[in-house]
Amino acid sequence: MKFEPETRGILRQESFEYGRSVLGAPLLCYPSRGKCRLLVLAGIHGEEPETTFLLSRAVRAFERNFEHIAVVLCANPDGVALGTRGNADGVDLNRNFATTNWEAAPVLSRSILEAERDTSLSPGKSPGCEPETRALVSLVERLQPESVISVHSPIGCIDAPRFTPVVERLQRAFDLPWKPDIGYPTPGSFGTWCKERSLECITLELPRLAPELLFERYGESFARFLAAQD
Repeated sequence: MKFEPETRGILRQESFEYGRSVLGAPLLCYPSRGKCRLLVLAGIHGEEPETTFLLSRAVRAFERNFEHIAVVLCANPDGVALGTRGNADGVDLNRNFATTNWEAAPVLSRSILEAERDTSLSPGKSPGCEPETRALVSLVERLQPESVISVHSPIGCIDAPRFTPVVERLQRAFDLPWKPDIGYPTPGSFGTWCKERSLECITLELPRLAPELLFERYGESFARFLAAQD
């Protein structure tokens, strides 16, 4: 693990394309060299680009792919490029997974955390209809990880139904409160999709901070967490 000037600017790990977005952007995975035990992904909501920023900064501290950790820096590249929460079809990808509680009703979100829900997105025409969703499902089925960490913002907590050893180590790294439930329904979410398949999914909700402050506060501790998990 190195946070040196010559290592900060570029990702040196090898990747493969696991799909394409609506607009044709490559969906990239940085696979583990051996058996995948943990998948860490960010950027499923395009209005949360700081999640991709922080994960990238942490991964850049390592010269080669992890032995047991796979990484997806941005699960919604079109949304990040366009500055929209959903993908280029206007679909909230985190409500588009084929779960038993998927709903066709519009998804309402907040422009500001403390405000009323003022933005309406589609959950998709049908469960799992978006290319980014289908690609992520195929990737998880291919990798067969034991656990998944999905990085979001800006609530500032660790959302996981059980306080497992991975949750405990993540809590120590980020010094954020553990919540067994986020407090509102998430039909068709990636976390629900994982739960229905008995796959541990931990949602790391970063606090509301500028990207450079997130790196200052969590960059090295996140990298140390990854090294320890590997």
